[in-house]
Amino acid sequence: MVQPQDSTGLSQVRATLKRSLLLGISWIIATVLSFGGMPAALATGVYDIPMISADDPMWVTDQGNVLSRINRSNIASALENLAEATGNGVHFVTIRRLDYGETVESFANALFEKWFPDAEEQRNQTILVLDTVTNNAAIRRGDALESLLPAETASSVAQDTLMVPLRAGDRYNQAFLDASDRLVALLSGEPDPGAPEEQTIAQIDGTFATPEETEESNATIWVIGLLLAATVIPMATYYLYLAIQS
Repeated sequence: MVQPQDSTGLSQVRATLKRSLLLGISWIIATVLSFGGMPAALATGVYDIPMISADDPMWVTDQGNVLSRINRSNIASALENLAEATGNGVHFVTIRRLDYGETVESFANALFEKWFPDAEEQRNQTILVLDTVTNNAAIRRGDALESLLPAETASSVAQDTLMVPLRAGDRYNQAFLDASDRLVALLSGEPDPGAPEEQTIAQIDGTFATPEETEESNATIWVIGLLLAATVIPMATYYLYLAIQS
């Protein structure tokens, strides 16, 4: 003999399944969106850099977290001594990632204007900024330093002195130590020690992907994953809903 179905019990089961399904889908969507938004959350804007002050002259601001504590201290001491001896201030800044549409040059200019809004304050100041994601650098210096740090030499500090150790294997500590030594010499009126010589290393063809290829591949995977999630989740929700109702 077939027992009659308990309609009340079935309704409760269906309601429980619906709630579980909705919670599961919500969790999946939240997870996808959170991972998709991570790069933007890691970006650094000028508004993220604290204001400079007499108590905190910001000789070294390492938001990219690429310098050791002892080297940060040594560089800061050298730059502080330079400022006390000559009145010329130098400030190093590393950042993790630029905001969308920002360049390291526009960031350096905006930070220079933020820290030194008055033309007189800008005259003897220099900012060297490095974006540690792309390893692009920019330098901005005040007008009074033109004779000690001409535009061509300033560009060489950012693009040669800083970059040679980075091209040799992301040697950030050596890069900023070299940049510090060269800028201290130049802004103290001493002869230009020049940029370090770049060693030429024979390249051997390999089968490993380059960093650019890896970054492009990861971006492609993210795009495909998000498109699949946007397509599959609504379809799965619809068919599971129909199954529960039947």
